[in-house]
Amino acid sequence: DTHSLMFTDVKVPKENRIGEEGFGFKFAMKTLSGGRIGIAAQALGIAAGAYEMALKYSKERKAFGTEICNHQAIAFKLADMYVEIEAARHLVMKAAWEKDQGKNYDMASSMAKLYASKIAMDVTVEAVQIHGGNGFVKDYHVERLMRDAKITQIYEGTSEIQKIVISRSILMD
Repeated sequence: DTHSLMFTDVKVPKENRIGEEGFGFKFAMKTLSGGRIGIAAQALGIAAGAYEMALKYSKERKAFGTEICNHQAIAFKLADMYVEIEAARHLVMKAAWEKDQGKNYDMASSMAKLYASKIAMDVTVEAVQIHGGNGFVKDYHVERLMRDAKITQIYEGTSEIQKIVISRSILMD
């Protein structure tokens, strides 16, 4: 679940502080790239979960005498979802690899977060569509994944912030 957490008039003893006083914002900015890989991985998991739910549902739900996965429109949606998830997975893995190699991974983490969070939103919308009216029923859980997907486009820097990071990296080369 997502909730707000607010601290008012909190005093932190010097021995419990991370970094030096006055450098909190700078320190936080340094941690964003690593966090973006985590958010990208979360978005990837949301997309993969929604895909699995849609695939399962499409194999069980029948319309016009056959499972809906046999209808070309649904089959094409499933194919697109699968390809998008795999592409996002490669961007997430590349960003994690660059971090593990000690390289500058700012652009890779922004690319992974931007694309994986977009795909999470796209895939969950399609999963709801495949479920039809059941897509909005809490019993099927895809509606929750769609809401969860949206937050991945916001925290650790919005999609627009990721585009700023990426464009600056491109233009600096």
